[in-house]
Amino acid sequence: MANFHRLALPLIIGGASLSSSMAFAPTTNTIGSITSSSRIGNTRRMIATTPGDLGIASPPDLGPGNSKDDDGEKRTGAMIDLEGVAFSGLKGKALSLTPEDFPKSKDIKAVIPEDCFTPETSKSLGYLAVSAISTAICTAAGVSMLGVIGTSIWTLPIWTAYSAVTGTVAMGLWVLAHECGHGAFSPDRKLQDAIGFVLHSLLLVPYYSWQRSHAVHHQYTNHMGLGETHVPEPLATDASESDSGDQRQFFIEKFGEKNGMIAWGALQGFLHLVIGWPGYLLIGATGGPDRGMTNHFYPNPLTEPPNPKKELFPGNWKEKVYQSDIGIAAVVGGLLAWTACHGLGEVMALYGGPLLVINAWLVLYTWLQHTDVDVPHFSDEDHTFVRGALHTIDRPYDKLDPFGLIDFLHHKIGSTHVAHHYDSSIPHYKAQAATDAIKENFPQLYLYDPTPIPQALWRVCKGCTVVEKRGDKWVWKNDGLESLIE
Repeated sequence: MANFHRLALPLIIGGASLSSSMAFAPTTNTIGSITSSSRIGNTRRMIATTPGDLGIASPPDLGPGNSKDDDGEKRTGAMIDLEGVAFSGLKGKALSLTPEDFPKSKDIKAVIPEDCFTPETSKSLGYLAVSAISTAICTAAGVSMLGVIGTSIWTLPIWTAYSAVTGTVAMGLWVLAHECGHGAFSPDRKLQDAIGFVLHSLLLVPYYSWQRSHAVHHQYTNHMGLGETHVPEPLATDASESDSGDQRQFFIEKFGEKNGMIAWGALQGFLHLVIGWPGYLLIGATGGPDRGMTNHFYPNPLTEPPNPKKELFPGNWKEKVYQSDIGIAAVVGGLLAWTACHGLGEVMALYGGPLLVINAWLVLYTWLQHTDVDVPHFSDEDHTFVRGALHTIDRPYDKLDPFGLIDFLHHKIGSTHVAHHYDSSIPHYKAQAATDAIKENFPQLYLYDPTPIPQALWRVCKGCTVVEKRGDKWVWKNDGLESLIE
């Protein structure tokens, strides 16, 4: 069961000989069938947008006085062994936190302005208009170019640039569909789900399937067994087994330390940003081991899950998965008809290329929001909702360009993500106020890494490979490679 990602990923990448453990985790070592005090039940509501709506009971708040060291047990967080740990712009801040440092959920909510939790339909529709019109303008420019330059190998650089621009602009539509899935777009559920369903289907995302799995991701952020995206691979403890750390070492021995790390980082970047999203939808790549292999188009687990009570699509959600498939089938049918009438080149130029860029942005955001070389993960006994949510990282996406345009077009999804992970019902246009409140009242817990995004991505590609347990944390292991990563 521990090898399901390793066995399935080559099917995604066309039979490539590289094992999937080089790109996705977990692979060789299973954390185990971890049981939790929270249970995913068959939700009574057909439409659900938050962990509570989904039938996921939040774990008890962990606040001062609720830790396990009341009887004198050693607190491990502040005294963690830092040997082999590289540092990000956070400078190890997340590694210094102990369970006692985290407030109760209600204490965080109390400092956030009450208005932040109420979406405004008119304002949401205004932002939707901005994203839709901007994307339409880019598409119109592409259609005009098509009549002038056509599609050939010689015009590939032009269409690549077009894809980069159009995909970056259209990512705003993805973010708003994501907001619909969280219930942060409008109090009108029917309007909200209609918009989210259409937008996500057009981008080949199964709306309700993703709505469910993404809420699970929010509930189990940085959880080693039940996390839903970018769950690390644990260090192999059996001498007969290998892990991604061994494979990175192979690159170093083959190409030298510097070039080997460059090759490894480039491979990780490609496999995550290009293959990662379809891999996640099709086989649950980078998801935790406890649910077995999952598929967003078919509701039952593809393999026997180690923890059957944590099935990804329980009860009525199975029907919702099939409803999502209807939207995907309609769009795929339209794409096939378009290809038959006008050729694959036109479809890839105007739709396929921008979609690849959108998918890359999505993975970039999700990866960097929860991953860095000095940001830990947790086993079930050490994980709480608050602890997971407050290990989310805000980053300077507003500095990607001189005017902060990309951050605006993407509705500040990466620069206000801590607040979003604490309460996903906060609409994006109120997330800055919530972020400021959290930062002001809990500065010791708020994680903001000022590292420029390209540099942060490159560090994560090279250094976030395999983790080992130290105290109550799972920590990225980079012995002897720190200077090549930081």
